[in-house]
Amino acid sequence: GNRRVGRCIHRSQARPEPGSRYPLETDLTVESHVTIAILTPVLLSLGPAALLLVMAIVFADSGLLIGFFLPGDSLLFLTGAFVASGVISLPLWLLTLGVAAAAVAGDQVGYLIGRRLGPRVFSRPDSRVFRQSHAKAAHEFFDRHGSKAVILARFIPIVRTFVPVVAGIGRMPRRRFTLYNVIGGVTWSALILAAGFWFGGITFV
Repeated sequence: GNRRVGRCIHRSQARPEPGSRYPLETDLTVESHVTIAILTPVLLSLGPAALLLVMAIVFADSGLLIGFFLPGDSLLFLTGAFVASGVISLPLWLLTLGVAAAAVAGDQVGYLIGRRLGPRVFSRPDSRVFRQSHAKAAHEFFDRHGSKAVILARFIPIVRTFVPVVAGIGRMPRRRFTLYNVIGGVTWSALILAAGFWFGGITFV
């Protein structure tokens, strides 16, 4: 249960090495904005094939521990706006289906990583691509919300990348995780893309 998750995470947390350097939270925001600035012209040039790029980024943001800095929410909003304006000539339902599938698959991978590797997955020292504070925040979020954290974390950058791993470490039942994962992945994808689509349909945009 949740207490088991807590014991696992607390045992695995290592103290940062003295003098170690890693980006601050504000640096992650800057990196996210820079990534969006780089991705925007790429999305514009790819047309319908942009869906594949968006799916790959969402997958990494959801399931790979090194993908926590990727701009999942901003990217989906931007993509929805591009669909509304005709830049990406795909129906919104197809885009939502592809993104939701990538999000669900990413979380399943994160869950399997936690289940198979156990607490040692969080035993690394702080670095540019991993931070103990992120693992701790995900553990505390999971402790507070229980299984619902799998759904709620979708809407919280960084936390959404780590919560599936925490659930796997804590041996959350696979069927329950999968159910909550599907609900969260579909809801998150549909809402953010729809918001971007609505915004992109406004005449002054």
